[in-house]
Amino acid sequence: MSDAVFSYESLVHALSGAVGSVTAMTVFFPLDTARLRLQVDENRKAKSSHAILAEIVKEEGLLAPYRGWFPVICSLCCSNFVYFYCFHSLKAVSLKGKQSAPSTDLLIGIAAGVINVLVTTPLWVVNTRLKLQGSKFRNADIRPTNYSGILDAFVQIIRDEGVGALWNGTFPSLLLVLNPGIQFMIYESLKRHLRRGLSSIEVFIIGAIAKAIATTVTYPLQTIQSILRVGVVSAPGGFLFTRALVVY
Repeated sequence: MSDAVFSYESLVHALSGAVGSVTAMTVFFPLDTARLRLQVDENRKAKSSHAILAEIVKEEGLLAPYRGWFPVICSLCCSNFVYFYCFHSLKAVSLKGKQSAPSTDLLIGIAAGVINVLVTTPLWVVNTRLKLQGSKFRNADIRPTNYSGILDAFVQIIRDEGVGALWNGTFPSLLLVLNPGIQFMIYESLKRHLRRGLSSIEVFIIGAIAKAIATTVTYPLQTIQSILRVGVVSAPGGFLFTRALVVY
């Protein structure tokens, strides 16, 4: 079992997943910025990506859509490394060379996702705060923060809100493990259905289709997750989850 978990193949899959995700996030980072603003700042009138990006650039500067890039990339790199390593290690241990099935892929994806959430949620809470720092919100309930970096954000959150605040949004995040689980199930199913070697373009298309379906199914949970991770609202903390549900 240890040979399957601590194998060169698992390491390669983990590194490939991390590098691929970092590259994709860097290219589409402004769109992710627009998504987060629309999810958290519900009082904005702009309701499309291009409109809110235009607002952000006009009000906060040309580089504002890339604010928080470094902490997000660090979190994404760690998160995807953990996820891909766990996914392929668990798959190697459970299958032992046998043919996989969609249900098996889904269960393994969920298990890997749960481990990933529990390990990396503090990183995502911090990077969400840093990404929104300095933003001009339409929602007056959101209090501004003043973090000098990743470590300072950790220190301030623990000091002012308690260690538990680093795991804000864990519940919807645990439900969101269905996202990569669904994604990998669809991705592996499409690969098996084609039954032949795939070109890089075909792999890209299959991956995009799988991700689009998974994201559409789980998007409401992503909205709630973002609001809970921000966590710095004037309303008492106990009302955060209710507020997130009402906003959506």
